Amino acid sequence: MKINDPRVEENLSELASALAAANDADLIKDFLSRLLSPSELADVAARWALVKALERKTPQREIAKNLGLSLCKITRGSREMKNPNQAFQKILALAAQAGDHKNKQE
Repeated sequence: MKINDPRVEENLSELASALAAANDADLIKDFLSRLLSPSELADVAARWALVKALERKTPQREIAKNLGLSLCKITRGSREMKNPNQAFQKILALAAQAGDHKNKQE
């Protein structure tokens, strides 16, 4: 499927809805590990680590060194972090809430 294929948006929306409805982190992790190759999983994990590092105001060159990401990818992430009401901040807040909830259960 090419990036400009309308089915891309349709399938991403459907997947996002299914993941949002799952409300089960273990199920989602298992699903992603079966959907994506090990290399793709590592790329997704590195991108999430990038978002968290940018949130902590880690210098870009340090992020590049620690995560093995190009400065181009880091700059793109940094630009996204500056957009008001963007998804990165919302997901970071949800992740923090999930971490707080998990810590209270333990």
